[in-house]
Amino acid sequence: MAVGHCAVEALAMSGMHALAQALYGRRVFVTGHTGFKGAWLCLLLAKLGARVSGYALAPSGTPNMFEMAGVGDTLDRHYLADVRDQAALAAAMREAEPELVLHLAAQALVRHGYADPVATWSTNVMGTVHLLDAVRACPSVKAALVVTTDKCYENRHWPWGYRENDRLGGHDPYSASKAGAELVAHSYRSSFFSADGPLIASARAGNVIGGGDWSADRLVPDAVRAVQQGSALLVRHPDATRPWQHVLEPLHGYLLLAARLLAGDARCATAFNFGPDAADNLPVAAVLDGLRAHWPQLEWQRDGARHAAIEAALLYLDSSKARQELGWQVRWPLAAGLEHTAQWYAAAARDPGGMRAFTEQQLEQFCA
Repeated sequence: MAVGHCAVEALAMSGMHALAQALYGRRVFVTGHTGFKGAWLCLLLAKLGARVSGYALAPSGTPNMFEMAGVGDTLDRHYLADVRDQAALAAAMREAEPELVLHLAAQALVRHGYADPVATWSTNVMGTVHLLDAVRACPSVKAALVVTTDKCYENRHWPWGYRENDRLGGHDPYSASKAGAELVAHSYRSSFFSADGPLIASARAGNVIGGGDWSADRLVPDAVRAVQQGSALLVRHPDATRPWQHVLEPLHGYLLLAARLLAGDARCATAFNFGPDAADNLPVAAVLDGLRAHWPQLEWQRDGARHAAIEAALLYLDSSKARQELGWQVRWPLAAGLEHTAQWYAAAARDPGGMRAFTEQQLEQFCA
């Protein structure tokens, strides 16, 4: 479908002209659309003129980004179901007839993986199997992107970034199951799509922050709750280093990659890292200090309790491939990402009913 003249002009002014040309009017099927990243992705796709169908479990907890930002109003179709339900997933995809599939549905927390390893493995591995088998049976699909994580690599605690050809691994259930999802994507690409059919890629992003994340056991949401409760935040590993980035950074990368797949560029049917610049690979303590510049009332202290769950001390992604082959660049360095994150939560506290407009405003700022 051609982009309308007014849409082209508006999106060209926002710096998203090429993506608008690639995605405007496209039928896109997003799994995990009720989650934090999925909700932001749906709003970004709607801004670009895509026709989005979402498939996910109901939003988890109240408040949540999906409901606060009115994401449901942007969807063509809204399926509430589990990716472990193979028949329901296949039926939804057949009905939606997507051209592009973006797979974000997952059990996404390291510590929850220890608490419920069976659900973690079944969701992250078999959910991906079900997704790609549904793609295999859906003739309309031209491209699919499986989103995993920086934690899919075997962590050797070295000081340089992991590249896409480094060894996969992960000792904890979450990390290992995400490595498994990468193997599933590679297997389906090699076994069923190598000669004909959709182009399949995978994307590995760092630790995302941004407004609207209310998940338990994540740094920024836990900090928000501590500020609201007037208590000090207990931090398990303040010295642990992570590749921090605003949520819109990897989402922009996913869509650049998806556009290349839709254009039939088979060279991009592989794995890509989307991580921050090296300067933003920082310890937890530095991120909290950055937030405190916007929330002076935020106090934190080291949690002296012993924790059974083992978490990596150092993670870093080398995203040279995405920069060189896709032209992807960081738009909001971490300082800007922290500022926009703090502003989102402050706006939510002032006017919970106005978060769709405020979120749209942040999208405009990112795209400009």
